[in-house]
Amino acid sequence: MLDRKPVQSWLTDMDGVLVHEGQPVPGAPEFVKKLRTSGKPFLVLTNNSIYTPRDLRARLGRMGLDVPEEAIWSSALATAQFLADQRPGGTAYVIGEAGLTTALHAVGYVLSDFAPDYVVLGETRTYSFEAITKAIRLINDGARFICTNPDATGPSMEGALPAAGSVAAMISKATGVDPYFVGKPNPMMMRSALNTIDAHSESTAMIGDRMDTDILCGLEAGLETILVLTGISSRAEAERYPYRPSRIVDSVADLIDEI
Repeated sequence: MLDRKPVQSWLTDMDGVLVHEGQPVPGAPEFVKKLRTSGKPFLVLTNNSIYTPRDLRARLGRMGLDVPEEAIWSSALATAQFLADQRPGGTAYVIGEAGLTTALHAVGYVLSDFAPDYVVLGETRTYSFEAITKAIRLINDGARFICTNPDATGPSMEGALPAAGSVAAMISKATGVDPYFVGKPNPMMMRSALNTIDAHSESTAMIGDRMDTDILCGLEAGLETILVLTGISSRAEAERYPYRPSRIVDSVADLIDEI
């Protein structure tokens, strides 16, 4: 790998990196504490658009991870920022939860099912056939189609759950319109995170557990990429991809001394 500038800012995925199946990854609380005391800018990233940063801070706090609200960056926030840049003060029909609707309200969007500028699809545990039908008809009538993230499934204690990417595929099949995905692996998610903490790609590292989202996204945004083996991708699986992370470590515990 080419020599890079020393890491001055850190971006890290949440699920599979800091927490796994509702429990903190060993070493993660110490890793987060070191980030906070170092004074270096950092963000915890998640493609999950269900929760607000305040919600996520509380959930992480119950697992012993003290992450400030302002250090959490979700696909919902990235989507809201993207729409505010594209069409300020617009309107949207939203399928999603409080994380997404709150973020859109915060940037001045009006939520409406009357000729909206956008149909915005996010994560929810209660996808409604009625809401999906409404989305299809609005897109057919000319609304632009946005999806917070392309993840086909999400984790749960009982097993995989259908996620926004799967529902987006159904809507696309019915309308012939593909959505614009804002979340990982779109480097837009990474660029918006960098801008949020005023960081530069050449001195920022992205830590993730998935080759197809975290590592790809970090790579395309020009960051150093670090794959941890506490989540989805294994060392053997990483070798099968046409691109590679900057390095592979067992867990974030191996990075504490570098902060």
